[in-house]
Amino acid sequence: MSSPISIDDWHDFEAHWLAPYAMPARASRGRRHTEPAHEFRALYQRDRERVVHCTAFRRMTGKTQVLVASVNDHHRTRLTHTLEVTQLARTVARRLRLNEDLAEAIALAHDIGHPPFGHAGESALNECLKPFGGFDHNLYGLRRVDELEERYPQFPGLNLSFEVREAFVQHSGRRDTDECAEFRDVGAPLLEAQIADVCDSVAYDTHDTDDALGLGFITLEELQRVEFWARASERVAAHTPGLSGHPLRVAVVRELLAWQVADLLAETARRIETNNVWSLDDVRAATVHLVGFTPEVLKLKAGLERFLRERVYKNHRVLRMTANGKRILESLFAEYVRAPELLPEKHLRRWTGADAVIGPPPPGWVTEARTKLECLERVVGDYLAGMTDRFAQMEYRRLFLPSTEL
Repeated sequence: MSSPISIDDWHDFEAHWLAPYAMPARASRGRRHTEPAHEFRALYQRDRERVVHCTAFRRMTGKTQVLVASVNDHHRTRLTHTLEVTQLARTVARRLRLNEDLAEAIALAHDIGHPPFGHAGESALNECLKPFGGFDHNLYGLRRVDELEERYPQFPGLNLSFEVREAFVQHSGRRDTDECAEFRDVGAPLLEAQIADVCDSVAYDTHDTDDALGLGFITLEELQRVEFWARASERVAAHTPGLSGHPLRVAVVRELLAWQVADLLAETARRIETNNVWSLDDVRAATVHLVGFTPEVLKLKAGLERFLRERVYKNHRVLRMTANGKRILESLFAEYVRAPELLPEKHLRRWTGADAVIGPPPPGWVTEARTKLECLERVVGDYLAGMTDRFAQMEYRRLFLPSTEL
């Protein structure tokens, strides 16, 4: 029987298999806090597993994608959406001979900074924090993995690799905050990060359509007036004639996914060749997006997205959920700022002077490296962003509704 592979064996495999413009683990800029290399698990594999096991990742199962979790028990949550993005990203990375572990780690982490109640929650926190720099879910995600997760006594956060952390900043498009300083001069995003970003678009366009159909917000007949859906339906009819109802819906959704992924692969390969990308340096120096769709598919996607904006995202039930979510977060924000003693101990500890109020940190944790903030509002915003929809609703009822109404 052959002996198990070592980490050096894996690095040698990457050197042989990966395309010259892929990101090998050996070339990583490493971690913020020095750790010994694992005996057999590669750098980005460990990143991926740290994300999967962290609190923020698990909480995504209770966070809104488009619709709150009380509507039904089978539509996408933030977690199921993330898993679908990850599957697509890994497929594309393998086909292009990019680093699958890195693409998967970035995809798994890309939404862990989203607050409860979907984009309504982000809008509410951005308004509440406007005098303090606003709220961006990508930068909150970076704070989450750098500071707020508590899983290791040796350091704060998850101590992820530079390349996974960089993806939060690249996706946000912001470089003006102190936490982004180390990423300002890296150049264009890695191909693995670009893939995760584009696969996010593939997943939410297609699956928001599927969820809207399942909830009765739209009908198959209405979708036939959307060119992308109509043409995908024609493809399905060509290879599987006679479908209708739910089987047709599932088949067309699958066809839309396959069409977009195939187009993405072909167009990305063309852009890499056209732009003479032969190395990581070429990727970093690129002035155009190297991962993307053909003009035809971009136009078709734009038509589907217009339809979703008008018929799904402006649906009265979605708007009502949006208004309720914003009201809950805005009310909680004001109350926690008014009475910070309501905050959990570990969040109070991030606010200067809180130690004198709530006592020492738990024994065994190295807390000196954890960042303390002068700004109570920022601490409150970070706490609210980490909540699930249900917990935020429970806190709202506990603080604002008389006990007789609970």
